[in-house]
Parts: sequence; structure tokens; C-alpha cells
Amino acid sequence: MRSPAAPARAASLPLPTEVLKGDWTVALLALMMFLAPALGVPNELMLQDTLKSIVVSFAVLAAALFFFWNQRNRDTALRWHALVWLPLMLTLYALGSMVWSHTYLAGVEAIRWFIFTLIVWLGLNTLDRERMPLLAWGIHTGAFVAALWTALQFWTDMAFFPQGPNPASTFVNRNFFAEFLVCTLPFSVWLLVRARNSATVALLAFSLGFNLVAMFMTGTRSALLALLALAVVTPVVLWRFRGQLAFKSWDSGTRILAAGVLLISVLGLGLINTGNAKLIEEHVVEGKGMNALERSFLRAKSMTQTEEYTERSFSVRWVMWKATGRIIQQRPLTGVGAGAWEVDIPLYQDEGSQLETDYYVHNEILQLLAEYGLVGWIFLLALVAYLLRATWRTWWLKGPDEQEEGLLRAVTLAGLMAFLIVSNAGFPWRMASTGALFALFLAILAASDARLAQRGWTAATRLPWKPVFSQVAAVTAVGCLALASFITQQAAASESLIVRATKLALLVSQSGDYNNPKWIPQRDEMLGLIEEGIAINPHYRKITPMVADELAKWGDWKNAVWVWESVLGSRPYVAAIMTNVARGYAQMGEPDKAMAMLERAKKIQRSAPSVRSLEVILLSRNGNEAKALAIAREDINAGKYDYDMVNTGFVLAMRAQDWDLAIKSVELRTKGWPDTRADGDAKIGNAWIGKGNVNKALEHFRAALAATPAGQRQTMLNGIPQGLWPQLQK
Repeated sequence: MRSPAAPARAASLPLPTEVLKGDWTVALLALMMFLAPALGVPNELMLQDTLKSIVVSFAVLAAALFFFWNQRNRDTALRWHALVWLPLMLTLYALGSMVWSHTYLAGVEAIRWFIFTLIVWLGLNTLDRERMPLLAWGIHTGAFVAALWTALQFWTDMAFFPQGPNPASTFVNRNFFAEFLVCTLPFSVWLLVRARNSATVALLAFSLGFNLVAMFMTGTRSALLALLALAVVTPVVLWRFRGQLAFKSWDSGTRILAAGVLLISVLGLGLINTGNAKLIEEHVVEGKGMNALERSFLRAKSMTQTEEYTERSFSVRWVMWKATGRIIQQRPLTGVGAGAWEVDIPLYQDEGSQLETDYYVHNEILQLLAEYGLVGWIFLLALVAYLLRATWRTWWLKGPDEQEEGLLRAVTLAGLMAFLIVSNAGFPWRMASTGALFALFLAILAASDARLAQRGWTAATRLPWKPVFSQVAAVTAVGCLALASFITQQAAASESLIVRATKLALLVSQSGDYNNPKWIPQRDEMLGLIEEGIAINPHYRKITPMVADELAKWGDWKNAVWVWESVLGSRPYVAAIMTNVARGYAQMGEPDKAMAMLERAKKIQRSAPSVRSLEVILLSRNGNEAKALAIAREDINAGKYDYDMVNTGFVLAMRAQDWDLAIKSVELRTKGWPDTRADGDAKIGNAWIGKGNVNKALEHFRAALAATPAGQRQTMLNGIPQGLWPQLQK
């Protein structure tokens, strides 16, 4: 009697011999999953994920070309599966939203989902159980090499790959690396429990332990949560499909070897202290731990602290999530358009908050629903329904052949579980390595469905095929490779130009003497680079505004304004950029344009600190100092301020002889921007003179002089009443 959960079977859809013979698709996909995480850019002239996107795109398109060339004479059906419709549906939506939403960002999304769809379909038609170990080895070894870079960064402070939060391997951010690595662990375990000779067992046990330690080094909490879930699910999977494990045939020596190597790797390597100066500083300042095990424990423990949800990263993400919830509520059918979250989010954020430095929601589910509307809901609900059905059916597979299939399916589902967990706190769908892994998860399950030939809407079906289809598809693949080459060249050129311009701008600023004529050649070169970079890609707002910020610091408001306005052309609702442009117009003596930009910013975020401080500046310059002072006093006392607000607040307070407000303004500036302490002490000293307390004034003047370099002491003295100079020498 058949179990009520056992599905009815239909004729299976095996891979025809002509598909398998001489086909390199799986080998290229395995190579892709090795190279994408393992390779990085050794300089800052290209973003790390740009390189990874190039690797994934070219590998997939090359795999498609070889596949279609191999099928050029084919006249029998290939495979299709309902899962292929899901990313294809998002691709079509993204193409459509290019018409009515942000064209450039929607185009990027369309390309991303097209590559994703191609991975799923190619995997569906080429992945069999005999080739799965090759793909699994590609995934595992790619993760291991990435983990090796992480360990070197953690232990030796290796700086070969530029990165933000250390240790980030080749991913620029340690969270990106950890999110990728935790999703690969089920395949590492699958390879280990199927290994049959002791040397392979030892190698896999060590590399699995090493990968775990590398993940612990990051302290990424979403990855630690995913690992905890895997620690619960993996033993259940291995027990359920224990009949397929090579482990049961290991002798006692091999079992002890596997357990010993894994344990020694994790404990031995996990207790080695970091040699990374930035991580040592993190431990000293924030108590994040000196070794991998301590770091992971303390980071996991931090999730129980109230401050995490009121002051730290979760509180910031909660602000983003609430704003995204408003988009979903107000645009449930159409969404804001593929990729357009970062464009429209300022319109939906809380009054007084600014999310303009963020480009992603840090929650893939919310971003999908906000951008894709009804199409996103269909994708999400269909995917969840499929995964639940696949999990149920996998559990009830019986017989040796089905059990082997079940083990592979269960491992894949475990990887997807980890992937979906980290997707709730980051943006792994948009990262090239992790996004490709997501597509491969679905491809493996779809190919397995075809082999099991289960009935229903989740079953694989036949796709009619003719030789002409292969020929047209091969030509299309060549065209796509040519287009990818052009896009790669343009991306590399624009990023290189913009980054070089930014580095030159920072170099000049760091000299402290940026208006010296000796810097004119560098400044001219920088302007040429940024102009050329913006001409290639005017939508690149991650780094471009940094150049304008430095130009403003030098007093070159004309060039600063046009750079900022190039950003506004692509991201029209960024209040902080609007206020910068308005300040530029005010400095250039164009008050009408400055006020027009202020009004535009107030429509977006009337209470944002940057908008309020700009209003104070413009009111004071237009002769309405009383109203400007009232706004400054209100915001400073309420703790709502930015650098410009406390600066202007001090000036207005000194003019109005509001000494207490002047002192408070500078104290807040010093607290928020410690490098202004010396100037701040001098300003506070002058405020105490106004209050009639010379002794307090002298105390602050002495502190200001003590913190001032010898070459700048005279300039500092010039800001102190000359009558007090003799007393400062005592």
C-alpha cells in the first residue's frame, strides 16, 4: 500500500544522450562558481561585485553558446519547468518598467534576471546526478579559496584586495562573504558524507572546518542564524537518507579521522588571534573579540542586547523596512519599478529621517514586493508553494534510487533555507556569486523533478525543439556575448575614471593646502576624469558625490554643483544632494536658485536635518536672523542637527549673545566630529568671555592651543582676544 504522501509517477524526462555527450555546460557552471568568489580586484578602480558579475555573465553566456552549438542538429524535445517561468516573469516585468520607471536601473534588473533564468534552464537540461559532484566541487572550492583570503586578512592583515568592513575576502564587505559561504556549506557536507577514501575525507573535513572558521571571523549575525538552522536541519537530513551515505561504509579509523580533523580545524584555527589592526581596534573599542570563535560568540550575543534594536544597525534597518512597507501598501499592484527602490524611497520615509545613503532595503523579500508589485507577490508565493511541496515530496522518497535523489534534493533545500534566512537581513539576490548560487539551487531541484517525473504543476515538461531553434539561440548567445563585452568595457571605464577622480580629490584634500597653485594640475586632471566618467555613466551615485563634496571643501562651488546636479538627474528625490546644490547656489550669489532648490527639498523631507540647516543658513543670509535663530535653537535643543546646523547655530547664538546656545552648539559639534575639538575649544572660550567667566575661557583657550600643531598656533591665537595672550603663557 502506497503512503498517502507518495506522489504519482509519470514517465521520467531523462537527459538524452545527445545532450550529455560532449557538453561543457556543467563544467562551465562549476568553473563559474569557483572563479566568482575566488577572484577579486587588487585595486579600487573596479568594484569587486562588478568583476564577479562579469565572471558570472560571461560564464553563463559561454555555457549557453556551447549548449546550443552542441544541439544544433537536435529535433527532439528539451526540458521545461514551472520554476523557469518565475525569473522569466521578473525579466519581462523589468523590461516593461524601463518604459515608465527608472530606465537604467530597470535595464540592469532585466539583465540580472535574464542571466538568472538562463542558469535555471541550462541546469534543468544538463544537471544529472553523475555531474552534480563536479558542480558541488566547484561551489566548495570557490568558497574555500574565498575563505583563504578571509583568513589571511584576519590573521595577517593582508591588504591585497581593497575592502570595507574587514575581513571581506574578495567581496568588499564581510557580510557579503559570510552570506555566500553559509549557503555553500550543505554542498560541502554532501561531498564529505559521500567521500569513500580517507585522503578525500580528510581534505573535505579540513576544508569544511576552515570554511566555518572563516565565516566565524566575519561575525555576520544573519549567517550565524542560518548556520544555527543548518545545524538543526543537516543531522535530520543525514539520518533520513542515511542509506545513501558513504559514511556507513567507513571504518572506525576513517570516522575518527573525519571527526578529529573537523574538530581540530574549527577549534585550533578558531582560537588564533587576529593580526588585523582594524579588527584589533574593533575589539578594543566595541569588544567584538580577538579570535574567530570569540568574535562569532560575541556577535551572536549582541542580538540579545536592547541597544541593537534601538541604536545600532537593526534600528537603521527597521527605519528602511517601515518605509518600504509604505511603498508596498501604496503601490501594491505596480510597485515602483524594477531596481527603483533607491530612487523612490525618499518619498516614503518617516518625516525627518533620511535613507539616501542606502541603495538596498537589506531585506530581499520587501524589496521584491516594493519594486515588482503584483508580479513580485506571484513570484514569492509561487516559490514558497513550490519549496513547501518539494520538501514534502522529498521527505517521502523511497527506494535506493529515489533515496539518492532525495539526499541531493534535501541538501539543496537546506542551502535554499540558509539563503532565504540571510535574504532577510541583506541583499544576496543582487550579489553575483550568491545570486548565481540561488539560480543553481532552483536548477538542481528542477532537474531532479524531471528525473523523478512527478505529476502536477511542479513537474518538468517537454519543450518542443527544432535545429533552427538551436541555431538562432547560438547566434543570439554570440550577440549577447558581444553586448556583454561592450557593457563590461563601459562599466570598467566609468568606474575607473570615477574612482581615479575621487582618489585625486581626496589626495588634494588630505594635503590640507588644497588651494595651493601646485595642486592645479591634479585638480584639472580630476575634473577631466569625473566629467568623462559621468558622460559614460550618469547613474553612478555611489562614489560620484564624493568628488563634489571635496570640490565644495575647496570652495569650487561651480564644479561641485554640476557634479551634484548630475546625480540629481538620476536620483531626483535625494534631499541631501538638493541641499548641497542649494548651498552651492547660495555661495555663488544665486539666492533665487538656492531658495528654489530648498523648496524642492522641503517637499521631500521638510524636517530632515540637512533641509532644516539649509533653511537656517539661507534665512540668516537673507536678513531674517531671528527666525533662523529660532529654528536653530529648536532643533539643537531637540537633538536634531547636522554639522552645518551646529556651526550656523553657534554663529547666530554669538550674534544674539545667547552664550549657552553657542556653547551647546560647539559641544555637540565636538562630540559628533571629534577632529574639530581644537577649534571648538577656541569657540567655547570666546562664548565664556561673553558670559564674563575669564577663567573658564582661559581653560578652553589653553586646551585649544595644546591641541593645535605648532605651525598653526599663530592662526589659533588670532582668534583669541589679544589681551589674554600673556595669561595663556602661564
